[in-house]
Amino acid sequence: MKKFYKVFLVIFIVFVAINLYAINWQTDILADEDNLKFVFSAAAGIIGLILLFVMDAWSRIGVKK
Repeated sequence: MKKFYKVFLVIFIVFVAINLYAINWQTDILADEDNLKFVFSAAAGIIGLILLFVMDAWSRIGVKK
């Protein structure tokens, strides 16, 4: 994994962790408006992680040996 991808990996992991920490787990997750913004932010971070691994895999495929 290149340094570029590692930087974004750390950023996305921290981003998801902060949003998961901010969710109030005692209330209904999707009913509370405050929770909803953290859930969507965490989901965006997870999608970013998935795209990061896809881009890393594509960059490895494109490299000629």
